[in-house]
Amino acid sequence: MKVANPDPWPDSPEEAIALQDRLRSRVLARNPRPPRFRTVAGLDSAYDEDGNVVAAIVVLDTETLETVEIATARGRTDFPYVPGLLSFRELPTTLLALEKLTVTPDLFICDSQGLAHPRRFGFACHLGLVTGTPTFGVAKNAWGQYETPEDERGSSSEITIDGDPVGRALRTRTGVKPVFVSVGHLIDLETACAHVLSLTPEFRQPETTRRADQLCRQLLKELAA
Repeated sequence: MKVANPDPWPDSPEEAIALQDRLRSRVLARNPRPPRFRTVAGLDSAYDEDGNVVAAIVVLDTETLETVEIATARGRTDFPYVPGLLSFRELPTTLLALEKLTVTPDLFICDSQGLAHPRRFGFACHLGLVTGTPTFGVAKNAWGQYETPEDERGSSSEITIDGDPVGRALRTRTGVKPVFVSVGHLIDLETACAHVLSLTPEFRQPETTRRADQLCRQLLKELAA
């Protein structure tokens, strides 16, 4: 999969914030055409205290949930850890993994935030703009305010930041803590939530996230060894 990144990577948090402020106006929180997602890719990244970064991508068939392809990459980062700027630590290595894919997924799901971000430009937004592919984030924790949804699977509540709606707390398993969904690019929130539910037949996290996370853990163990 070919990925073009026209913007140079920032060297400092100040430059990174300026880039997020410049790019966020390009995000489209809607479907520009009728969605037809035959393949969906889960992405995850992890790093150690020495600055080593690993990235994993797992592509699934949306109907069968069978794995179609996987790609991994290793890299390094010296960008500081700053909440809200994690894409500048993780995205360069993720793009290396994307370049290894022989298929182009129809949809990306990130283990991160999209619009539910203090500058409305989380990792999922950045990835969506760079790839030009529908993208959204499914996070384990909320960035913003929300009411606890009802206990039943499929129940949801709005996430807001400073009064603005930025995502949804979505219950994927009855009686289990919700996940937190926010748009990245080229998809609307209703469509994103529908796909999260279709990808959680057994567990709280989407199968895309679970499989990519397992692969990242394996890669980190190999680095440590």
